[in-house]
Formats: sequence, C-alpha cells, structure tokens
Amino acid sequence: MAIHGLAHCTFRVERALMERMRAFYETAVGLVSGPRPPFSFAGYWLYAGERDVLHLAEERDEDRRRAGSDLTFDHIALTTTDWPSHRARLAQHGVPYRESQVPGTRIRQISFHDPAGNGIELIFPFGDD
Repeated sequence: MAIHGLAHCTFRVERALMERMRAFYETAVGLVSGPRPPFSFAGYWLYAGERDVLHLAEERDEDRRRAGSDLTFDHIALTTTDWPSHRARLAQHGVPYRESQVPGTRIRQISFHDPAGNGIELIFPFGDD
C-alpha cells in the first residue's frame, strides 16, 4: 500500500467566513470554484486546473473552531508559476505577503494568510520571472 500524495485540504468555518474565504481564494489566490457533490452542508470545492485542492465547508455546531488559533496547523502550500503575476494579484487585493527562498534550493516562496488566519504558501521554481 502506498500513499500517492495529498488529495486536498478542508477548512470548516462559519458560513459568513466561508463566503469571504471563497472570494479570497478566487480573487487573491486564483483558485476557481467548481463541481462539488451534493453534501447536506454548504461548501465549495476550489480547483487548481482540473484538481480540487481546497474544500471549504460550513461548520457544524458540534465542531466550533477558533479562527487563527494556535493549533498545530501552519499552512498549505500550492505549486505555481508566474511569480510577478501572483505578487501583483496579492498587492492589488491588499494582501500582505512575505517573499523568501528555500535554503539550498532553487525554489522561491510567497507566504501570506487567508481571512481565517490560515497560512498559505505559493511555491515557484527560481527564475520564474
């Protein structure tokens, strides 16, 4: 039995925050809302190309979470290209971000937070400008 990779991440939040997060991930990050099975709770599946990579789901009363909490989750990372366009998009939407290079590699990163305080990292091959 082998693990082949990460299928998706799910953020379960209150409905109003879920709507803000959907808009954020579509406008500031560039994911696209797409098909989602007819679950009994509200939500969105956000796609990178043909893959659903981020699921947003309305929280249930029994699983209240604190936005931006100090739990062990730190960030999700998305591989991408076109460093200049992503920087411009984040600036256009007023999203503060930090740029860095992974030591000893040719990988650059842009790191920022979504409206719920979750860390997001965009990963670029070096020289993608």
